[in-house]
Amino acid sequence: MIKNAAIAIVVLFLCVRVAGAQEHEHAAPEKLGKVSFPTSCAAGVKARFNRAVALLHSFTYEPAEAAFQEVVKEDPTCAMAHWGIAMSGYRQLWQPPLPGDALAKGHGELELARQAKGSSAGEQEYLAAAAIIFDATVGSYPERAGKYRDAMAALAQRHPDDTEAQIFYALALLSTATPQDKTHHNQKAAAQILEPLYKKYPQHPGLAHYIIHADDNAELAARGERAARDYAQIAPSAPHALHMPSHIYTRLGMWDDSIRTNQKARVAAHKQGDTGEELHAMDYMVYAALQKGRDEQAAAILNELKAMNLQSAKEFKVGYAATAMPVRYAVERQQWKDATQCVATEGAPPQVTALAVWARALGYARSGNVPAAAAEVETLKKLVDQLLAAGNQYWAGQVQIQVEEAGAWVAMAEKKPEDAVVLMKKAADEEDAVEKLPVTPGPVVPAREQLGTLLSMAGHHQEALVEFEKALKDSPGRRGALQGAMLSAKAAGSENKTAFYEALLK
Repeated sequence: MIKNAAIAIVVLFLCVRVAGAQEHEHAAPEKLGKVSFPTSCAAGVKARFNRAVALLHSFTYEPAEAAFQEVVKEDPTCAMAHWGIAMSGYRQLWQPPLPGDALAKGHGELELARQAKGSSAGEQEYLAAAAIIFDATVGSYPERAGKYRDAMAALAQRHPDDTEAQIFYALALLSTATPQDKTHHNQKAAAQILEPLYKKYPQHPGLAHYIIHADDNAELAARGERAARDYAQIAPSAPHALHMPSHIYTRLGMWDDSIRTNQKARVAAHKQGDTGEELHAMDYMVYAALQKGRDEQAAAILNELKAMNLQSAKEFKVGYAATAMPVRYAVERQQWKDATQCVATEGAPPQVTALAVWARALGYARSGNVPAAAAEVETLKKLVDQLLAAGNQYWAGQVQIQVEEAGAWVAMAEKKPEDAVVLMKKAADEEDAVEKLPVTPGPVVPAREQLGTLLSMAGHHQEALVEFEKALKDSPGRRGALQGAMLSAKAAGSENKTAFYEALLK
């Protein structure tokens, strides 16, 4: 099970659909990449198993689980199929900690795996590592994630020729990277594992996918462009594979590329009934369209969002995207009345609710309604308390930054520019100190970009230009920062920089 097969098994299935009463139209062959995961399962299920693993590597979780279940039906003795079902519930880059039902289900599947006869010693190591994640008695979720990572590190070290062990260890490194680590230690360690394997197995979906995640930060984004280009071609049947390149494109300000790949991702997700992935692609499309000044394109997507009639959005991925799109459209375009009307989706968690509250606070403050803006700031503070009480330190910190941003705009509305600049600088420094999570393309408007706007409004144009240029280093090509830099350069009397930013805006 541990040694790689000499030749990877191509995951390729042909789907046929009826196009009309008189003729048949053949859909494109399913293409998920090439995976070879040798197991002790029956020879007849190996191709099915490899397909299931390919789906798992592209975070196509529900289809992956269904595919592993089919393997179990064909070969009840296949312990690793139970492992696959359990791992399909471990969405480690998306929704930690695991909800209770996923925890219980994964634990049950791994019990079935242990009872299966004939599993190899190597397979038992995979099962033991996975069991850590699904055993609530081991400790808190972060503790279990760390122990799982360490178990996969040991497995990968013991079996250096097991490609899948190396890949799943790299993913565990990424999932346990701390947002506060701006040295990107775990991301670089993961890339050191993945890059050499990628040269050897250029059609493996997990390799391209996880390299993109490793490079999804301002420091490393440029080296992720090849994987971004390749991944959409490796596994175009997986909506997430079509979307993922936009993580790199967004980091590099490649807005047209982001729009194109997310259009494809959205179509694929819609066909497969994956609402979360469809909305995720739509959110990135709105973000990119606004950076290109294509307000009508962004508005059209918002109209399509309204037509979806989402009743609730308890899943973070759904709730975030559905709430963020209208917020982006109002705030990026500085339509402050519209911003005061922003609301979160029903059932959204506190950090998603905060996004809409923040937009309303800015809308009221920028419109001069100080009491209403101050009330929204108080609501944000209560949401920080809720998140802290729930032990969600990351999002509590992010919402605290929103408190400071909104407070700065309230101070500006109260004609206290010095206080406003102090608050916004604090927010900018705190925001710069942490990395974003994979579910977002970034803050709606980076705090440092807002700082530049405040300084410009206060008449400090040279200082404003410095802040806009800092913001553009972390978020290249953002339209608001480019416009702010151009206007600040013009007000500061810098003709060369004015012309430079004017050219970038064309």
